[in-house]
Amino acid sequence: MKTAQADNILVYLDNAATSFPKPESVYAAVDKTMREACGNPGRSGHKLSLSARRIIDEARMLCARLFNAQSPENIIFTNNATTALNLAIKGTVKPGDHVITSSLEHNSVARPLKCLENEGAEVTKINADLRSGLDAVSIEKAIKSNTKLVVCTHISNVTGTVNDISAIGAVCRDNGLLFLVDAAQSAGTKPIDVQNMRADMLAFPGHKGLLGPQGTGGLYIRPGMELKTIMQGGTGNFSESLSQPESMPEKFESGTLNTPGLAGLAAGVRFILETGIDRIEQREAMLTNRLIEGINGIDGVTIIGPGPGANRGSVVSILINGISSADSALMMDAAFNIAVRGGLHCAPDAHRSAGTLESGGTVRISPNYLNSEDDIDRCLSALEACAGSL
Repeated sequence: MKTAQADNILVYLDNAATSFPKPESVYAAVDKTMREACGNPGRSGHKLSLSARRIIDEARMLCARLFNAQSPENIIFTNNATTALNLAIKGTVKPGDHVITSSLEHNSVARPLKCLENEGAEVTKINADLRSGLDAVSIEKAIKSNTKLVVCTHISNVTGTVNDISAIGAVCRDNGLLFLVDAAQSAGTKPIDVQNMRADMLAFPGHKGLLGPQGTGGLYIRPGMELKTIMQGGTGNFSESLSQPESMPEKFESGTLNTPGLAGLAAGVRFILETGIDRIEQREAMLTNRLIEGINGIDGVTIIGPGPGANRGSVVSILINGISSADSALMMDAAFNIAVRGGLHCAPDAHRSAGTLESGGTVRISPNYLNSEDDIDRCLSALEACAGSL
């Protein structure tokens, strides 16, 4: 392990928030689109508009291929996963309906559900094991006559806990329930097949594992599923009608889409498809295991969540004895030029389950495919120095 030192080399390990750096092809695609194809997609018949439309069509096709969607039209684009989750939740649940969720959810799920609960919906929150995740049997036991939707994360953004989405999807399909998956931490890093998982909806961000720019994301919607719009406006077609069109994807894509961002997203997804999702998953698992094994050898540092060799995401939460998570992250940045995140990570329920809510959360370290073994070793050396500073 290298000796901890501060230098001009940035070690970025906050990929659970936003991936960085991006593949060079992503930067090039955004720049090229801004310069050569930044007309309004679907709004005009001139060359720039048609070029913009082709870029968006390609992004939709690539996302459909990555997630094994039945058709590109089943992918709608939003400005992030939070917007997609709000659309999916508020577009399906009405007062009197019952929703089942878990204790591992991000606020982009927990807050819309709380809003709906205040308006008359029922919400059951099942405690999930920090190592094995949400138990499908517990979901089946929680079903009521008015249960409408089950929503859960694929991978916890706090602990890296992986939920068995296929098992949960099977319970939902067998009981006639809608199933929404939050893929914020799995899209681009784990194999996702929405058909095999029996997901009716899957929300994904563009700026994390998909390696695209911020301001991009989307929602997969199963063919034939009825979903209420929560926004209406211009779609570039059927302009003579004051009613929102029913055709997909226009029904859910009012307003001008982020063409440069979606060009970057398409480049990120293409990079993933060409590299191979299995290869990405294996490399991230190797880096994560290297990190966990190294942390286990440092006195005064505790891992919150699954340990070495577990089926987990590349999100590792830790506590450094005697130092708050905020101060730990600040020290890592200021003294060692290592970017990690300290705090609650917008997931208070997960921290409540882990017993870290009242103390201010954890330090979250999240490598991705583009990190190196040297990045991990530098992080471990810095953690060792922080833990030994008291």
